[in-house]
Amino acid sequence: MLGQTHGDPWYLLMFFFLAYNTGRITSFSSLCRFQVFIYFICAFQNMSCGIHYMGSMILVVAPEHACKPPGNVSKFVVHNTSVAKLEDVWALMSPDHKEHITAELQNGEVWDLSRCGRVRRDSPLHAANSGSEPHFPCSDGYVYDQRQWKSTVVTKWNLICDQKLFAKLIQPIFMFGVLLGAIIFGYFSDKKGRQVVLWFTSTGIFLFGILSTFTFDYYIFMIARFFLAMVTSGYLVVGFVYVTEFVGRKSRTWTSMNMNSFFVFGLIVVAFTGYFVKTWWLYQVILSSVTFPFILYCWVLPESPFWLISEGRYKEAQQLIDVMAHWNGTSRCDLCEVLSLDLSAPVGSKSAATKKPNILDLFYSWKVTSGTLTIWLVWFTVSFGFYSLSMKPIHSGDSVYINLFLVAVLEIPGYIFTSVLINKVGRRIGQAFCLFCIALFCTIIIAIPQRYYFGVIAATIFARFFIGSTFGLVYLYTAELYPTVVRSLAMGTSNMVCRVGSILAPVALYLSSTWIFMPQLSLGILSFLGGVFSMTLPETNRKPLATTWEEMALLESEHQSTSSKAVPTANEPGVENTEVVKLEDSGLGE
Repeated sequence: MLGQTHGDPWYLLMFFFLAYNTGRITSFSSLCRFQVFIYFICAFQNMSCGIHYMGSMILVVAPEHACKPPGNVSKFVVHNTSVAKLEDVWALMSPDHKEHITAELQNGEVWDLSRCGRVRRDSPLHAANSGSEPHFPCSDGYVYDQRQWKSTVVTKWNLICDQKLFAKLIQPIFMFGVLLGAIIFGYFSDKKGRQVVLWFTSTGIFLFGILSTFTFDYYIFMIARFFLAMVTSGYLVVGFVYVTEFVGRKSRTWTSMNMNSFFVFGLIVVAFTGYFVKTWWLYQVILSSVTFPFILYCWVLPESPFWLISEGRYKEAQQLIDVMAHWNGTSRCDLCEVLSLDLSAPVGSKSAATKKPNILDLFYSWKVTSGTLTIWLVWFTVSFGFYSLSMKPIHSGDSVYINLFLVAVLEIPGYIFTSVLINKVGRRIGQAFCLFCIALFCTIIIAIPQRYYFGVIAATIFARFFIGSTFGLVYLYTAELYPTVVRSLAMGTSNMVCRVGSILAPVALYLSSTWIFMPQLSLGILSFLGGVFSMTLPETNRKPLATTWEEMALLESEHQSTSSKAVPTANEPGVENTEVVKLEDSGLGE
């Protein structure tokens, strides 16, 4: 197919950029231009998801602050050092900011200013206060250290002192929105289709991102952020499933894994934007604007052909396949011949066995139940590890955005490594291997004496590396394990469990004050159990996507009968009734 694209520079540019990200041009040789077009549109929006997941970092920052003096100040005194400007005061303060700031007003009054109160002194400026002076509230507001951030949401609404609870609620409520969005939009994607959910969530990401920027009320800001979290999570789940269903078996591993690379690019955008932009509303506008180009193109995205077939809408599926064949310059694929269908049936007609998705379908049988619980455990583990281990250095030290940049960049080679690994050994062994490695390096972190600082850092880096690898793999593995009728629902519920892990991660960090290795111990145990149970999952490497539970059962039975051989193609005996195999082998997913 590549030989037919030499006259399209835009296609070649996208193709080689994709190949550069993976380092394996030949792995995409089966991608035709229609699939590349779909892939890059959806992958670009994945970057916006990464932006909004981490973009709230600057919004909740509480810079150093002190009670504002009740008048014009002639000079400030800290550690018996007098300065004229408030900007010079913060450089003299200790990191824990336990001392107060003494301010002499132009009318001669002397005030001691603390973080959440102020005291009018009767003693001279350089004399010690008696301790019996009355305390006054900060009725005139607060002054903030603006050396690192000019303004944040915290400084806009003074979410400090007795109002600091409102600042602490910003991130948990956002994560709760992520949790609900994953399950709600995953369900509607299986019920109403991928296309309408992608349209709705993409538009919502832009609108709610802008609304949360220009609101003048804290509660409207929180509502906008909540809905922003829902639509962002919804797109992340459905977009991944959508791309997976368009890409064939030969390229599914690399394209699916690199969807996560674009998410990481979003974190890098956050790091660079936060480093150079110090005003929260401008920062938010820049990050929200990244979504806008996608809105211009998302309306041309077609419905998933696999979803159309699962719903019995064969005429629409045939029309889409004809368009794909025209774009790719391939011969027309006739669904009548490939799937033995009756295209004269009414549009939307389905067999009596077809029913709407339900969360109970994820517990279809004992084997499916075991697989669902195992996948949920893996999702919980990697999310818990990412936030309890990988994100810990981001909130310590002054180089907050440099740390974020390094953590993000570290994930990209993890995705490339995992792509090579799972193509060689399969999804099941690859996932178990990564989880066992996380458990191993968590054990090493606990065993190494803290005086060997560089050894601890090296073990932590390797643990993060395999956390990122597992995160990318579990997305792909989950999409392949379930049939089309519940695929988005499975991804949505898994993301919901994932958010539970991120919500509980701060608990482990809090318990580290009791024992410093509590996060590593918890993560190590979870990873080991996840690796053990992962060995019980079915292998999906190089197997076609199933549309129904019946097709999945048939594919598994054929796979077991081929003695360690990949699922046979339509030209081999024994697969005449496997419709999805014939569909993918006919060029739909190539």
